[in-house]
Amino acid sequence: MRLALCLTALTIALAAAPALAQEAPAAPPAAPAADGDSITIGAGGVYLPDYEGSDHYVFRPAPGAIGSIGGFAFTLAGNRASVDLIPNKPGPTWDIQAGPVALVNFNRSVLKDISDPRIRALGKRSTAIELGGFVGIGKTGVITSDYDRISLSVSYRKGISGAHRAGIITPTFTYFTPLSTKAGVGLSASADYAERGYGKAYFDVDAAQSAASGLPVFTTREGWKDYSLALLGTVALTGDLLHGFKLVGGGTYTRLLNDFARSPLVSIAGDRSQWMGVLGLAYTF
Repeated sequence: MRLALCLTALTIALAAAPALAQEAPAAPPAAPAADGDSITIGAGGVYLPDYEGSDHYVFRPAPGAIGSIGGFAFTLAGNRASVDLIPNKPGPTWDIQAGPVALVNFNRSVLKDISDPRIRALGKRSTAIELGGFVGIGKTGVITSDYDRISLSVSYRKGISGAHRAGIITPTFTYFTPLSTKAGVGLSASADYAERGYGKAYFDVDAAQSAASGLPVFTTREGWKDYSLALLGTVALTGDLLHGFKLVGGGTYTRLLNDFARSPLVSIAGDRSQWMGVLGLAYTF
């Protein structure tokens, strides 16, 4: 049995569930295949807020892919991509992780998709490109079997174009365990620390915006922006989790914190509790 079993469900479920209108939840690198390369592709429908902090929800499609080629693992999680540049070893073992990460942030970049007229009155934000890297450590064969997996990582990315030039630090914990060769479940916890420029771009209200929207003037300080908890699962439809089609699904709860939660975009026009749900299909080669 290949080690791809350990993260196929969790990563593809996360890959199908990023907030396409905002920041994607972190997804761990894929585990390597013990008997060769492995690639899994997937797509899903996502139910998510129409902007970061909103209390209105929309459906969006989202693609995802994970794989390991020559021991190098990669993840495409909707609007987020990463590559682990440290080759992985097969079998129950420790896994040191490090590599680049990139994200395209679409938050408030398409005003027609936002339901609240007050938020639309604040103006459009340019699509932001965020680049950075991550380091982490994982262990396969931890609690339930030789195939469950735990991972701890931290990433830093910085806006290089578009709406902001701020940095975001994200520590992430993930755990996945197969229930059988046909089913598995996983959980993930993460948090985001955002520099001042991020709040300025997406949570501030200046005097002109206040006059246009009716929301009060507000300035956001840097700090911990949110934490997220996710519960995800997968069931094989053809073959097992290592081959063929599988159904993936789950949900993510995000709680906005500090000034990000106190911003009028959240406290008056939105909600500090943010939910996302995903249901999709994946195929493993």
